Amino acid sequence: MSRLDRLDERYRSHHGDRQEFVFGADDRAGLIASLVGGPGLRVLDLGCRTGALTQHYATGNSVVGVDVDRSALEQAVERLGIETVWADVEEELPFPDATFDVVVAGELLEHLADPRAAVSHLRRVLKPGGRFVGSVPNAFRLKSRLRYLAGRHPETDATHLQLFTPAALRRLLDMFDEVEVRFAVGRYVRWHPRLMARVQVFTARKPG
Repeated sequence: MSRLDRLDERYRSHHGDRQEFVFGADDRAGLIASLVGGPGLRVLDLGCRTGALTQHYATGNSVVGVDVDRSALEQAVERLGIETVWADVEEELPFPDATFDVVVAGELLEHLADPRAAVSHLRRVLKPGGRFVGSVPNAFRLKSRLRYLAGRHPETDATHLQLFTPAALRRLLDMFDEVEVRFAVGRYVRWHPRLMARVQVFTARKPG
């Protein structure tokens, strides 16, 4: 069995028949959609799953969705009619250099054993001046810190392999220019974004 087949099996089992509900998903999606922009852009959506996030910026843009879960990709096609590719983002992406205006990775990087490899691959397929937009959990928010103090792991999702501080996220994006990290989602974000936000939303530009 290939690595891609194993990942497909793992994520099919992990997600099962659960519906895609994420607290604050619309808030996160709205912010990411505003950073993606359009219309008329060629967009690569990595880890698109069934298109729950993709739908917020698909209209007017040409979107290609990539995921390891083939059944999720089938649902994305049914839902949005987008082009999809079954692929592992930690390996070379099956696209020519400088193909896309924007690459999106919403809640993906924390699942990867080698996120730097994925970032390197996606950077290659971005056009010069193109933007990388995405999000990762704020693993060091107050709730996670309290879990750690109580002797529990700060992350409850077994498929999350990385914990990103804002500084670690910026280091991962050090091959890009104009890196911005914002804090979003949560009832008390306005009082202390770093401690209260569930999500870090980022944007970065490929030099050129």
